[in-house]
Order: sequence, then C-alpha cells, then structure tokens
Amino acid sequence: MKEIKTAGVIGLGALGVLYAQLLTKALGKDRVLVLADSGRIRRYQRQALCFNGARCDFHYADAASVTEPVDLLLFAVKFGGLESSIETCRHLVGPETTLVSVLNGITSEEVLGGAFTPEQVVWCVAQKMSAVKAGDQVTVDPIGELALGVPAGQDDTHLRRLTAFFDGIRFPYALPEDIRTHMWSKLLCNTGANQAAMVFQCGYGGLQVPGEARDTMLGAMREVVAVANAEGIPLSETDVANWTAIIGSFPPEGEPSMRQDGKACRKSEVELFSGTIRRLAAKHGLAVPVNDWLYSRVQEMEAAY
Repeated sequence: MKEIKTAGVIGLGALGVLYAQLLTKALGKDRVLVLADSGRIRRYQRQALCFNGARCDFHYADAASVTEPVDLLLFAVKFGGLESSIETCRHLVGPETTLVSVLNGITSEEVLGGAFTPEQVVWCVAQKMSAVKAGDQVTVDPIGELALGVPAGQDDTHLRRLTAFFDGIRFPYALPEDIRTHMWSKLLCNTGANQAAMVFQCGYGGLQVPGEARDTMLGAMREVVAVANAEGIPLSETDVANWTAIIGSFPPEGEPSMRQDGKACRKSEVELFSGTIRRLAAKHGLAVPVNDWLYSRVQEMEAAY
C-alpha cells in the first residue's frame, strides 16, 4: 500500500481545526483539503479562523469538485452530521483510503465501516487535549494525541500505514493494547465530564474541586463502569481515577465540548453519552439514576434554546 501523501478533513469544530492545522503544517497546504459542500465552503472562506492566536491558512475545497480520492480522510463532524458528511465525501474514498473518525462515542467507526469497508477504518480516540472554539478563535492546550487501533481479528494494514505516516510527520499518537476497551474508557470520561460541565455550567475548574458538579461527574462515570462490565468491557475504578487525574491537569478555564454547545445554544451529543448508557443499561436491567438525571436536564436545557 502506498504512503499517505494527501489528506482530507471534514468538519471544522475545534478538533477539525486542530488536525487540519497539524496536517497542513506537516504536508503543506496543497496536499490537505478542508472538505465540505459549496455553501459551507463559502462560509469557511469568509471566516478568519485562528488557531492558538495564529491565522489559519487552509485549502478549502468543495468536495463535489474534487475528483481524486485522498489517501487519508479524517472525520471531525458532530455525530448528527456523520451520515451527510459520508455522502459528501463518498467519491473521495478509494480502495486504499484510510479512514479515521475523531468523533466522540463508540459508534462512528461502525458507521464508517458499514458505509465503506471495516478494514479501511482505523479506530480512534482523541484524548488528553483541552480544545475550545469561540467564534473564529480556536485554542487547544494541550494538543493531546490520537489513540489508535483496530479490533481483534481485523487486518491492521491501514493502522500500520497510518502510524508510519504519523511517525514521519511527528504526529502525536498512542497504541493502547485494546482499542475497544480504550474507546469505552473515553466514553466514561465524556459521559461524566461533558455532561456535568454542561448541566452545572462550568469549565474544567468546576470539575476539579469538591462539589455537586464533581460528584455528579464521578457518579456518571461509575455507572458507565457498571454498564461496560455488563457488556464484557473490563473498566474499573482505575479508569475513573485515571480520567479524573487527566481532567485535573487541564486549564481550569478550559471547557468540554458540551459546555461549549450549551453556551452557544447548540444541540449537544447527549445521545452519544447518557443516551448510549441508558439504552445499554435498560438492556441489562441496570439502574443508572445519575445518567437518567443528566439526560433529563440536558433535554430541558436544549428545549429552552
């Protein structure tokens, strides 16, 4: 399989900007396409996006006008936009295109595998970063890393290709022993931190000190452990402690993505977090009162927009 020499990024939230910036810096503007439909591209071109205070210089491309497949296609949209982004970029995925999703939750890899082929999808968790997008300003500190892998039994050709590429451009990544368990571990973090920050209208600082927000975060995380165990995923209190320590290392003024959604009156990804946990808990006959309460509160907040 040939080396990765071209990349496409679809979605320009905080993570989309982060990865478009890192890839553009490594490969050059001409080889990294920021993809969308024509209307969204016009909106992008009117923006003055800045990453950590520096003006972004991206190659915006109307996906319909691009004819050659890209070597690497990175999806950074919200989950609600995944299906439409797949259709926007379907013709840019060739048999050797490597696919990566930095979406939250545990389902986007299976969606991409169903739309294309599972062997092209490298499973991924974007982790250990604090990323905020406010208007045209994107601030990411630290930039974190991508945890990568493929499920047991899947051919790892695309994973090896991607890590070789990342090694060449010094792109930060990690290779957890079991990517499926690792994705569940990140779901534990998001289900606790994202939802508590949105409901209690606080940044990481509010989750780092004793109080109702932190207690709610921890309670939601522990319910994820119980549901994960019922699904055969070996999470434990160690995962709760590890993610709590990572959250404790973030800038207090930083904000999880759902807090940013709430401030901007956007629909959140609550269905990926407590929505997922509640559905799986019902399957196993488990009670998840903290996630039930968080789900209800987020629904109330969004209904009031």
